[in-house]
Amino acid sequence: MESGSQIREENYAADICSIKEAEARINPFIHKTPILSSESLNALSGRRLSFKCELFQKGGAFKFRGACNAVFSLDDDQATKGVVTHSSGNHAAALALAANLRGVPAYIVIPKNAPKCKVENVTRYGGQIIWSEATMQSRESTAAKVLEETGAVLLHPYNDRRIISGQGTIALELLEQAPQIDTIIVPISGGGLISGVALAAKSINPAILVLAAEPTGANDAALSKAAGKRIILPQTNTIADGLRAFLGDLTWPVVRDLVDDVVTVEDKEIIEAMRLCYEILKVAVEPSGAIGLAAVLSNSFRNSPAWKSCSHIGIILSGGNVDLGVLWDSFKK
Repeated sequence: MESGSQIREENYAADICSIKEAEARINPFIHKTPILSSESLNALSGRRLSFKCELFQKGGAFKFRGACNAVFSLDDDQATKGVVTHSSGNHAAALALAANLRGVPAYIVIPKNAPKCKVENVTRYGGQIIWSEATMQSRESTAAKVLEETGAVLLHPYNDRRIISGQGTIALELLEQAPQIDTIIVPISGGGLISGVALAAKSINPAILVLAAEPTGANDAALSKAAGKRIILPQTNTIADGLRAFLGDLTWPVVRDLVDDVVTVEDKEIIEAMRLCYEILKVAVEPSGAIGLAAVLSNSFRNSPAWKSCSHIGIILSGGNVDLGVLWDSFKK
């Protein structure tokens, strides 16, 4: 497709103005995360790579940006009753932390199969956990019940203008820190992160390419792009627990119009990318966070003539909340 120079901002849930407003709003609370690089990984990929380290964000993931923007956007009457979300991980912790900073309650509906380290983060930040079954139907119905009982405000993990705008602040930072990059690779799940990044990046540099990285076991974005309409999978199967959601009605139009392509990778490639992050970059990255590196190293990306011109790539390491208990247990065996 053509580069996203024709951003029809009025058609999208967020725009460069809402993203810059979010940046001003959350600036006192967030970490400005660093960029890492590695000559070894440059040699391995055949490109120059700049890693935007959102695993060093508060709460251990980029999600704090959107949650912080959403919570601090609420007026006092709304905020007093608290906030509600349903999430299996990083958004839950991020919202609990943002609500804690504002001094309001956070009611977090969590499916029973959520990673232990992510549940512990919610508790650490003072979120009130309400358990649900692992299905989206159970998550949503439990959240609806909590809303009814508390009068709190529902803050969706990704399908929300305030969340998308907050996540877009990553691109503002990245392009300030590494203005020379010609491509950004972003993990894709519900689409809140990549929507914000694409809207911001293409407003700043219309020629920049924005690529999504997605597990083959949860490839709804790739299928949706190919079909030209939103596809919902009957089920997902991937180690990347943060990438199992489906595109929302607010994120899909941005992905449809402004994301240049989707690179899908196997779980074994994600695990190898995690290992390289650990061994070479010296950072612990969760599966969802390592997928951008996996995409750059994949044969489909390396061998595609379409991406030969991608010489300097920004990769968002989106989170570092790895359940290390599983790893230590495997050592003991």
